[in-house]
Amino acid sequence: MVRVAKGLTLVVGLGLSGRAICRHLSRLNVPYMVADTRAEPPGLDDFKAAHPGIEIHCGSLTSLNLRDVEEVVISPGLDPRMPGLKELADQLNPRTGEPMVVGEIALFMRAANAPIAAITGSNAKSTVTTLLGEMAAAAGIDAAVGGNLGTPALDLLASHPDAALYILELSSFQLETTPYLGASCAAFLNLSEDHLDRHGDMHGYRTAKQRIFIGAENAVVNADDPLTWPEHPVEQVAYFTQAAPKEDEWGLALHHDKLTLMQGSSPWLAIDELKMTGQHNYLNALAALAMGQALGFLAAPMCSVLREFKGLEHRSEVIAQINGVTWVNDTKGTNVGATLAAINGIAATLEGRLILLAGGVGKGADFSPLAEPLSKCARHVLLFGLDAPRLADALIAHVSIQQVEGLTQAMQAAFALAQPGDCVLLSPACASLDQFANYQQRGEVFRRWVQGKASPTAGEAL
Repeated sequence: MVRVAKGLTLVVGLGLSGRAICRHLSRLNVPYMVADTRAEPPGLDDFKAAHPGIEIHCGSLTSLNLRDVEEVVISPGLDPRMPGLKELADQLNPRTGEPMVVGEIALFMRAANAPIAAITGSNAKSTVTTLLGEMAAAAGIDAAVGGNLGTPALDLLASHPDAALYILELSSFQLETTPYLGASCAAFLNLSEDHLDRHGDMHGYRTAKQRIFIGAENAVVNADDPLTWPEHPVEQVAYFTQAAPKEDEWGLALHHDKLTLMQGSSPWLAIDELKMTGQHNYLNALAALAMGQALGFLAAPMCSVLREFKGLEHRSEVIAQINGVTWVNDTKGTNVGATLAAINGIAATLEGRLILLAGGVGKGADFSPLAEPLSKCARHVLLFGLDAPRLADALIAHVSIQQVEGLTQAMQAAFALAQPGDCVLLSPACASLDQFANYQQRGEVFRRWVQGKASPTAGEAL
């Protein structure tokens, strides 16, 4: 058994976040070593070159003696109760008073010198994080944006040391290993089944998400989803809803015969002024406005951002219209809740019928909630990937389905089936790792194929 030297911090995982942890500890001159459960982690030689002299252990953590370790900092993709760490995860660090096993955001909290705005949820957190970042910029606030989205939080400390505000997208994995956040404003946007293979059940998943409210001054939550409401004490709570808002709530209501973003009875922006479409995006706009107001942003710059924001790449992104058929890339729809939001958002304005492309790694999710809305709006559902059979079992009694080998075959079948006025939607309700490197690659395959069909010259080259 390999004994970790006394006083060393152990960094577990050599992915994007793990490397950011190592850079942070190096800047602080904190002695550490690295462990990765893979025999040959990708980029290992590059890491050794960047961090000469750092001890690296590859393989099972059960072969490490951690009796004298100072602290374990784990990458968010790894379970803190994995073999080799489980017993340590239940212990408190006598120096910090925190658990012995923490994550990158715990280190960030110790070093950050500016307020934090934090966003979580099963879906839409990247959109709201990006919106809030653009609102801050428009308001003249020097904000650094990252976390689960884009730049790792610890790297923001180096790239933006004088930031006036940190805006962080946080996943349940990151929050699970964060003992205390203390955000100036924390948002929990929605909750639907996801990552049950990691958290065990919805209770475990929700409990991890709820940690975003520990020490928060302000909260922004979904009035239509009580599971997002804070279980930890928060001074001020703002609610957003898809319905007409009550006093001080944020919601959608008619104002001068136009559907409008409202706060109570006060109009903010008519929906027809937005470049984003779909009710799920209107809720995203309301959540960002509520957060911005809690953080002291002025109304004018926030509204100017909303007038120009077109949405994120890979999120309900219209790629092309071909023969009267709209092709939409929602590859970031990696869970059932995200796909439901995309279906409902598109179905509200759809002239024809929906053709859904779905499948991949289901992460233990229940696909049955997709059945009822698809029965109302879908022409056909094309299924591919590892959990296509499970999707088929959930949908076959409600909608026409076909299982195919992969995404390309699904797109070919959709092209043959679609009629003018229809929408072909890639929103897989599953992770991508059975057939793709990540959801972005899946979306790019979709984009290139569709653009090839839209351009006869490019189509010949496919």
